[in-house]
Amino acid sequence: MYTPVPAGATADVTIDDIINALLKYQPNADVDLVRRAYDLAHSAHEGQKRASGEEYIIHPLCVAKILTELQIDAVTITAALLHDVVEDTIYDIKQMEEMFGAEVAMLIDGVTKLGKIRFQSKVEQQSENYRKLFLAMAKDIRVIIIKLADRLHNMRTLKFVKEEKQQRIARETIEVYAPLANRLGISNIKWELEDLCLRYLEPEHYYDLVEKVKQKRQERQRFIEDSILQIHTKLIRSGIKAEISGRAKHFYSIYRKMKRDNKDISEIYDLSAIRVLVQSVKDCYAVLGVIHAMWKPIPGRFKDYIAMPKSNGYQSLHTTVMTRGFPLEIQIRTFAMHKISEYGVAAHWKYKENGKGATAANDYDKKLSWLRQMVNLQQELNDPSEYIQALKMDIFSDEVFVFTPRGDVIDLPKGSVPIDFAYRIHTEIGHHCVGAKVNGKIVPLEYKLKNGDIVSIITNKANQGPSRDWLNIVAASDTRSKIRGWFKKVRREENVAKGQELLEKEGKKLGYDPKDLLRDEWLNEVCLRFNINNSEDLLAAIGYGGVTVSGVIAKLIELHKKLVKENTPQDVSEMLEKLKRPQGQGSARKLKASHGILVEGEGGMLVRLAKCCNPIPGDPITGFITKGRGVSVHRADCPNVAVTSDAATRVIAVNWDVGLDRDYTVEIEIHCNDNPGILASILAVPTEMKINVSSVNAKTNRNNKTSVIILGIEVHATSQVEQIMAKIRRLKDIYSVSRAMTSNPDKRND
Repeated sequence: MYTPVPAGATADVTIDDIINALLKYQPNADVDLVRRAYDLAHSAHEGQKRASGEEYIIHPLCVAKILTELQIDAVTITAALLHDVVEDTIYDIKQMEEMFGAEVAMLIDGVTKLGKIRFQSKVEQQSENYRKLFLAMAKDIRVIIIKLADRLHNMRTLKFVKEEKQQRIARETIEVYAPLANRLGISNIKWELEDLCLRYLEPEHYYDLVEKVKQKRQERQRFIEDSILQIHTKLIRSGIKAEISGRAKHFYSIYRKMKRDNKDISEIYDLSAIRVLVQSVKDCYAVLGVIHAMWKPIPGRFKDYIAMPKSNGYQSLHTTVMTRGFPLEIQIRTFAMHKISEYGVAAHWKYKENGKGATAANDYDKKLSWLRQMVNLQQELNDPSEYIQALKMDIFSDEVFVFTPRGDVIDLPKGSVPIDFAYRIHTEIGHHCVGAKVNGKIVPLEYKLKNGDIVSIITNKANQGPSRDWLNIVAASDTRSKIRGWFKKVRREENVAKGQELLEKEGKKLGYDPKDLLRDEWLNEVCLRFNINNSEDLLAAIGYGGVTVSGVIAKLIELHKKLVKENTPQDVSEMLEKLKRPQGQGSARKLKASHGILVEGEGGMLVRLAKCCNPIPGDPITGFITKGRGVSVHRADCPNVAVTSDAATRVIAVNWDVGLDRDYTVEIEIHCNDNPGILASILAVPTEMKINVSSVNAKTNRNNKTSVIILGIEVHATSQVEQIMAKIRRLKDIYSVSRAMTSNPDKRND
């Protein structure tokens, strides 16, 4: 039976403990193989210490111990003992294969990170590690079971590493590994991982929760024991044999409920649940009837996971009843279902290993259909960050169960729309989808599907294919992949043109001349990074959504910065170094005033935005090195940019930083009739757009009854300015709207 270990504990485990536990459930296990693996790991890791100060061999022993609690075979235990040998010692995979066989070597290789390959970024490295892991999982699911045991022991001993590392590892665990354990149905590992993550990500909430739950323990225990006694008595009278127990809900589950419902723990009554185990499915429903006859069920809190199992194989009846004024959650399942809920895919894998018929093997493969989606998806997504996002948002998201008109159950990611349903039924149905009915009523294609919906798709063979807008509507990554595949295959020329347009538009938005960025040699270099054949294929991939515009433009700007830096004249470089160098008290504060501007491809310069033209992201800009006041940044069309022969040497290339998220103040000059209420009409526009107004100045000409209004607003980029100006132009009695420009700027020390 799996038993969670208190956070931070390092149980004193020996190889004899591992072998004894293994022999209890696998009497014919190859004990010699396991012992040889231990001997090699012990000598290979000799002298290595963990952050806790313990001998390193304690870690693989504890990982192996976790696997024996899941009743995993001797080969997997062997690989677990050796899982860090290739990564951290002098041994390689070839030697592992020679000494322990191909099967053990394959499992070790599957959990070994790509540590010796150089990557452009940590995101790319992380993505490639996930790709490798999923490919190995597709070959043998035991790879991820070892990985989960490895991560669980690391989380149990996380208190020994620095806080920054604690946060990073806990964040990755809650986003990837805990959902993976859930997908594989290994609920106990999932619960413990979540509780440990809460401890490090939200320590104040965690310890407060632990203390408050502890205070109510005795009262709750009496309530559970009394409820169990009543159920037991009723079941005996009904002739039903059952094993009944109470279990405390894990802390992360309570924390999520408090946060979701905005409640204090004093308002959460179902901190414990009762579990009833019986021999047959028939008995499960009989127990449910007995309990509902005893206490009134709470509407909307009954779930039948026996008739409709979760995609990870979990089966159980869940109901919540009111007893003595408090809600009580009760789970009812068979002993076989309970074993699946504890061991998840590990239990399914044993059926496959023992060769218990085609039905068991097919059931096992069905449980892992989502894994094949991830393997296929990594062939479609070249952008590492997009692949990681697909992992977190699709495969590890909650699910929604809907029905076909014939009654077949289809499980989809939460937030799915009828388009996702259509593509899940068949790719061609998705391509020709023109509408949908849910529960007999026509709904829009962006309708969010709910549990229990009966969905039918309306198709039209004359339909030309999917719309690009669908990519922003659908929730499932495999749906998105099929839509992109259609555009990739059918509309190549259109995709290339679209990709070119998107790149140029994004470059202009960030203040770059597209001609400076879209050089053939740079596009070819980006192709190598994304593993794409040529620049035309790259543009096509951007056009159909296979590669993100932001990912490509960031790499092009990186190459642009490098070129600019290499070609910066020596005298300008010296002036820039002075701007970087602290100049007395308060300089550290001043150096932060970069306003999101890159000077000659570098950040961190002392920069000020010229008051005469108020440049904002999206405006073409130019820089001017001033005397003692850093770099003054003007709009490229500003009439006040210095053009004298002396000043020309101080003009410098500047650009907006990529991905900046901040507000800029810009002024709009409005010429209008001086009518009552005109100012209120103008101010209503930024209010409606949720744009902050920083200043308003109005000057009236009484001779011709007109006004000039200077409106100061805070925006992110030029697109917002253009939008607000367009809306103001459409107002009654407005003559003209333009960006304000001051003819006599403050030119001190320039």
